Amino acid sequence: MNTHQCDVVVLGSGPGGYVAAIRAAQLGLKAICVERERVGGVCLNWGCIPTKALLKNAEYMNFLNHSDEYGFGIKNVEVDFGKVVSRSRGVADRMSNGVTFLFKKYKVQLVTGNGAYTSKNELEVRDASGNVTDKIQFKHTIIATGARARMIPGIEVDRDRVITSTEAMIQKEIPKSLIVIGAGAIGVEFAYFYNAFGTQVTIIEMMDRILPVEDEEVSKELARHFKKAGMNLYTETKVVSAKKSGNGVEVIVEKKDGTRETLNADIALNAVGVQGNVENIGLDNVGVTVERGMVKVDKFCRTNVENVYAIGDVAGAPWLAHKASMEGVVAAEHMAGHHTNGVDYSNIPGCTYCQPQVASVGLTEKKAREAGYDIKVGKFPFTANGKAHGIGEAVGFVKMVFDAKYGEILGAHMIGPDVTELIAEVVLGRSLEATAQTIFKTVHAHPTLSESVMEAAAVAYGEAVNF
Repeated sequence: MNTHQCDVVVLGSGPGGYVAAIRAAQLGLKAICVERERVGGVCLNWGCIPTKALLKNAEYMNFLNHSDEYGFGIKNVEVDFGKVVSRSRGVADRMSNGVTFLFKKYKVQLVTGNGAYTSKNELEVRDASGNVTDKIQFKHTIIATGARARMIPGIEVDRDRVITSTEAMIQKEIPKSLIVIGAGAIGVEFAYFYNAFGTQVTIIEMMDRILPVEDEEVSKELARHFKKAGMNLYTETKVVSAKKSGNGVEVIVEKKDGTRETLNADIALNAVGVQGNVENIGLDNVGVTVERGMVKVDKFCRTNVENVYAIGDVAGAPWLAHKASMEGVVAAEHMAGHHTNGVDYSNIPGCTYCQPQVASVGLTEKKAREAGYDIKVGKFPFTANGKAHGIGEAVGFVKMVFDAKYGEILGAHMIGPDVTELIAEVVLGRSLEATAQTIFKTVHAHPTLSESVMEAAAVAYGEAVNF
């Protein structure tokens, strides 16, 4: 058995954990990172990165199906679905190897195995057989164990016919039909992906619209595009049961009026959310407070135990990789005694990578009004943007919400081409306390999609000249 002593041990190497370990090492702390599977966690291996590779394939598939609009006579496209999947796995492998390289570069020690706390200053690591291989004594620790697919009664996940996002990434063939349970970011991304390859997709959502956390107009616009693409959308509908039936699945749903309907498909995807990995890591031995399956933390990512921090999905919503990374930086800097303002949870962008893409930050129009703001709203359609027409994606809009009194940027909500890139301008603007005038008085290159952000701000103040 190996014994170690360090300043900080990070349990988990996802986008929160590996960033925290590296930042701690940069600040002169001796850092150890414990990982039970592949370096990079779910995000790099089974989430953010490989799914974006798949979605790029779907984007190309849609282009090929409409290539005549661009002057190309491409007919009878053959799809090697195995290669589509293997490309995404290759991307994941390269990114995971990249983190391993960074650990070596910054002298972060990697210990492989299942970590569990025995006290607030000690952690032991076991191998797959349950044997203790390492004991680590530490001054500080960061819990970064991530999350997994949330399981709810009635949805019988067998990972064959009723699957999670992990299995959705490695299917051997394109299913003829798919039922997606849950219309959050994960659900709509996989719905878009499989629809692009010809699968008949049905989406079931309990709330009144798909992407229910987004601005209502954005949700409505995405629903319009999904329906146009041939998808079936059930909203205000709950899943009573989902189980394997023969060579497919049977899903029973209940609508708002109480009527029930039985749906059948080749596969059903459970995409109802995630739950934190708080079990079997010895939290009882530490005394950390867990609420609703998530570790409770403050803005510096501290738990109720002074030397114990928690970051990323295990610390609760929003369940986003970039949120986890920022928390990792904040936690490392705080424990090292560096000044930090903590995490500004009001300014974390959310992105959904279907086509058209969706991105947002801050308050929706509805939430701003409910908060008592007197607001100005500017909405600029991509149909009025020259670059959008040039690339053949003149769909969607940019919507900006401002405080009428001071011009403060309260929120931005976008749907359209590459809006997951455009949202950064608004996030930076909010962090610098920019105003509407700051945006539309700043010269934006022409022709670019980013002009739509400028134009939306100008619309709010009656100064738009292109709409």
